[in-house]
Amino acid sequence: MTTRQSPQKRNGRSTVLSLPNILTYGRILAVPAVVATAFVTGDFGRWLSLGIFIAASITDFFDGYLARAWHMQSALGRMLDPIADKLLISACLIVLTANQVISGLSLWPAAIILMREISVSGLREFLAELRVSVPVTNLAKWKTTFQMVALGFLLAAPAGDKVLPYNTEIGIGLLWVAALLTLYTGYDYFRAGIRHLIESDH
Repeated sequence: MTTRQSPQKRNGRSTVLSLPNILTYGRILAVPAVVATAFVTGDFGRWLSLGIFIAASITDFFDGYLARAWHMQSALGRMLDPIADKLLISACLIVLTANQVISGLSLWPAAIILMREISVSGLREFLAELRVSVPVTNLAKWKTTFQMVALGFLLAAPAGDKVLPYNTEIGIGLLWVAALLTLYTGYDYFRAGIRHLIESDH
């Protein structure tokens, strides 16, 4: 008796070119676009950069939602999705620092977020070798949400300040909240990693 395989298993291309994965590819391609437009002189560049960032952030929701709803989850998608998120967040933080929207004490939350993203990536690689996966918690999802919203406010600055008073200050405040959540969720990851590291040595 033969087992009927899904289209994704019969045809590797159907997984690679599935709509959820295409959305993820689009988010990765949006990274250099956000960076380039952020350096365009004048308010137009700020709003354009924000528009591209918002479009990329929306794909972050829909690629996962569609993959689950249409049963198109794949190893490629699970690998690329967090990479796309980290590229977008890291690139925005670097650009905002270069533009001096993030400066002074606000460099601390930016540095915390960057260090956590790099560290957790290394930890995930280690745990993958042990065939251990750490599920994404609801708090980690909130952390990502605060990061995205904070970056949205800051990408609009200073053009956003002309529309919404204290736009930049709101963005900086949300960035601090995101950094605190980043520290807490990072602690959860490393606690799980250390436990599996100790178990693997015995």
